[in-house]
Amino acid sequence: MTPVPTLKTERFTLRPLRRDDTAALFPTLADEGQSLYLSRPAFESEEELAGWLFDPDWNGRTWIAEDAEGRVAGRFVAVPGLDKGVAEIGYVVCMDRQREGVAHKCTAALVRHLIEGEGLRKLTAEVDIENVPSVRLLERLGFTREALFRQHEISQKGLCDVAVYGLLATDPLP
Repeated sequence: MTPVPTLKTERFTLRPLRRDDTAALFPTLADEGQSLYLSRPAFESEEELAGWLFDPDWNGRTWIAEDAEGRVAGRFVAVPGLDKGVAEIGYVVCMDRQREGVAHKCTAALVRHLIEGEGLRKLTAEVDIENVPSVRLLERLGFTREALFRQHEISQKGLCDVAVYGLLATDPLP
């Protein structure tokens, strides 16, 4: 597995996941409203969340965003795509840190690292089209909507349409 290097923004450090991050992420991932767009129910316990976060069979990488005081602000991931040079990204911001620019700053740093630092040629992201904040974030970061899959997934809100967004290494980076 490719290592998870530490990345820096002006306000946040993105570092590898640690066991004690489970407690900080739990309130958000246990909240029904915050888990609306997940393909699984909200977590019922920290133990259940830890099992998911540290699943040895998952092939992705996790970065935890923390501020200068060491408070966890969110989780950012990169999962290898089917082709070499492609990865899918994802993110969740802790509910008490939303509307602070965490998603924009940290996702931009991750995007730059994956393309410039690791030499990936393309990044993708899948998003429920009703998840307007996430759609807006991807578009502000320069991602282009490449596909729409109607009634593609079942999330906590039910059957949903999923848009696939892509960013090429040759596109302007955030």
